[in-house]
Order: sequence, then structure tokens, then C-alpha cells
Amino acid sequence: MGKQQELPAVETRLYINGKWVEGSEGTKPVTNPATGEALADVHVGGEKEVHSAIEAANQAFPEWSQKSAAERAKLMNKMADLVEEDAERLATIMTMEQGKPLTQAKGEIQTNVENLRWNAAEGQRVLGEIVPSPATNQWQVRKQAVGVVGAITPWNFPSNMIIRKISPAIAAGCTVILKPSKETPLSALALMELFDKAGFPDGVVNIVLGDSSTIGTILSESEEVQKITFTGSTEVGQKLNEQAAPTLKNVSMELGGHAPYIIFPDADIERAVETLIQTKFINNGQVCTSPNRIFIHKDIKEKVTDQIVEAIKDVTVGNGLDDPTTGPLINQAGVDKVVDQLKDATDKGAKILAGGHKLDSGEYANGNFFEPTVLDGVTKDMDIFYQETFGPVIPLITFEDEEKVIEDANDTEFGLASYFFSTNIHTVENVSSKLQYGMVGVNDTAISNSATPFGGVKHSGFGRENGTYGVEEYVDVKFVNIRTAK
Repeated sequence: MGKQQELPAVETRLYINGKWVEGSEGTKPVTNPATGEALADVHVGGEKEVHSAIEAANQAFPEWSQKSAAERAKLMNKMADLVEEDAERLATIMTMEQGKPLTQAKGEIQTNVENLRWNAAEGQRVLGEIVPSPATNQWQVRKQAVGVVGAITPWNFPSNMIIRKISPAIAAGCTVILKPSKETPLSALALMELFDKAGFPDGVVNIVLGDSSTIGTILSESEEVQKITFTGSTEVGQKLNEQAAPTLKNVSMELGGHAPYIIFPDADIERAVETLIQTKFINNGQVCTSPNRIFIHKDIKEKVTDQIVEAIKDVTVGNGLDDPTTGPLINQAGVDKVVDQLKDATDKGAKILAGGHKLDSGEYANGNFFEPTVLDGVTKDMDIFYQETFGPVIPLITFEDEEKVIEDANDTEFGLASYFFSTNIHTVENVSSKLQYGMVGVNDTAISNSATPFGGVKHSGFGRENGTYGVEEYVDVKFVNIRTAK
């Protein structure tokens, strides 16, 4: 971990109604998970600031929603240009506060650019309908912006989760109040600087930092906020949904996941193993779509296991600024969860084939680092089979029968992402249709794209982000019946 760097200049105040304001609740430090050092003190708001942001967004909504889609798109494309120009600073800030390798951070920033441009174009294709009607009438179906949106985002993708929510919202004509994670507020503030620089009207985009429960409750219960969009844990999502219910507001939730990764005997084994290693260690496994239960057919189990154990030797761990394969976990609680799951599994008979320990000496001493780990012999009586793992652990499970492995893959409350590898067309059709997940990757794990719908079923939430479906989440459908004859 040789690279040392100062945090790039970034705003630390709240952004409300086009102005940078100090928080009424003091300041709070942001910590680098790789070094334990405090990076900056950000301002903390409370009820006062949340209500100010709601008022600003509500006042800005009529004018913003009445702008043409082309006018909104022009500003969004300007924002995309600014993000692209500022990619190095944005990526460095993200790596320092979140821990992910610099290459991954730069990739996330590029995704922001693509997402802004996609939604800028898609916002101009929110089409209504003329429905066949009696000769005396014209029946119109119009799509109009929902209104003020409360967007609550997580720390694992601290920049893209923000853009993925704000882009379709503002493209549709909505205004937004953003509440980012307390772990990674600097990436959010850096984006707000660019929204301000791009020249968005006051109140269209606002950010409030502070206590999650306080802000989430106010946004959810407010009659002036017409939509809540949330990415995070299932437990918090359930609470927000409950709080929003009395106002009957539009809600979309992208919650937890526990993705199965099935390797059938006819699979391209080399590709399956290579893809597993690449996908599992994105963000050190701290991804809701990360492969968490690796089902391997008994006929190829030994061969695949040997290749996984060998491949994991090339996974490097370190400070994200040094651009290793993977960086630290976000905090000590994340480390503790991995430790607890491994202890439970090994106590019940599982075997650690590689890794299995926290890295806490030398250059790792002050960070939240954990060894890339392979765990074999995982069974249903172990916590790791049912609990989402936000960490660098590859749990191996043996299977024999196609229908039984589908049943076991579906044996979870979650239903976000799933993956399997097979070259048999009958297996591809059968398994992809029976997996109870919002997304299925077949011989591939690239399931998040600006042009394609992203979201889950069951306890992984509802609603979709990205693609045409993403913009549709931010519009209401209005029927207009016009009498055209006497």
C-alpha cells in the first residue's frame, strides 16, 4: 500500500434550493476504510433541513416539469460532460471514502455518464396514446411526472446509485431530495457540485445529510413527497414502505440479494470459473448481485473446486488507490459478519480451502481487510446458505439433479440476481424460466446496463431501474376524455 494521496477538494455542506448551507446538527467525520483515517468532516442536517429541501423541490416542480423533455435533456447531457471531465477526481474521492479499487471506481463514473445520456434520450420518448374512441370523443392517455422524489442511496455504489435514481427522475420532470449513505457522503456531494455547475434550476436537485431514521421518516410520511426510491437492506426497505403507506405514495425498492451461481456439467468450466472470480470480487463482494451460493455438479465438483482455489491466488487485496483486485470492507461490522458466518459454517462441518482470516498486520493494520476465501461443504443448516454475504467468500455447494438445484437456488427470501452456466439449450430454457429472480445471467454476469431493467422479486423489492422501465417509475398515467362534437 505505497500510494498516499490527499483527498481532492470537495464540498462538505448541504445543497438545498441551489445554495450550499451549513447543517444545524454540527459535523461528522468520514473515514477511509483502508487506513482508518478521517478524510473530512461533513455537515449534518436535521428536520429543519429536510423540510427546507422538500419545500424547495415542491416549489421547483411546476416549472421543471413543464420544461420540454429536450430542455431537460440538454442540461442532463451537460451534466454528463462535466462528470466525464471530472472522472479522475470523482473516482479518487470514491476510492478513498468507500475503498473500492481505482479502476472499479473509474468504471462506476463512466457508468454515470452512460446513464445520464441514456435517460436524457429516454425522457424524450415518454409517449402517450390516442385510444380508438367514439366519433364524438377523443381518448388520450398522457404520462406526467409523479412529483417530488425522495431518493435514499447506499454506500456500495456511492455514485452510480445516485445517478441511477436522479437521472430518470429529472428526465421525467420530477424534482429530487437525495439522502446518501452516511458512510459515503463525499461522492454524493461531489456530484451535487456538478449539478450546480451544470446550471440546473434551484430546487430541482437537493441533498440532505444526517440521521437516516429521521430523514427517511420525514420523506416517507410527507404528503408533499410523491415518491420514495430506495436501495438498501430489506429490513430498512420494509420500514420505509410501512411509513409511506398512509400517504399512499409511489414506492420502489431495490433491496437485498443472495444470488445463486450454478455450474452444470456441460458448462464451459474455464469461463465459469474466470467469470466467478471476476464477479465475486467486484467491490470485495459488497454487491447485492454478488454470487453468494455456488452450486457445482458432482461430476465436475473436484475439477471446478481446484480451479477456483488456484484462481483465487491471483486475487490481490489492498488500498484501492494501489488498484488491487479488491479493497477493504466498508467497516468493522462488515468484517464481523463474515467472521461470524465462517465460524458458524466451520462449526457445522464446512472446510476452508483458502483464506478465512482478517488481514490485520503490517500495511493492513488499520483497515477492514479480509482474505479472499473459499468455503467447501456448505449445507442448508449453515447461516451462510440463507444470509446474504457482503464479503469475499465463495461458498461451494454440491448438487446432482437439475430440478433439485433449481429448488435449492429458489430456497431464499431474496429474488434479485441469479446466474448459471450451461451449453445445453434445454437446460438454458428450463432453468432460466424457473429461477425466481428478477434477473438471470446465462453464461454471463453482466446484468446491469443502462438500457436494461434492473430489479428483483420477493424480498428483493419491487420496481425497476434502468431502461425504459426506469423512467416509467417516475410518471403517472392520466386518462383524458375530450368531447369533440356537440
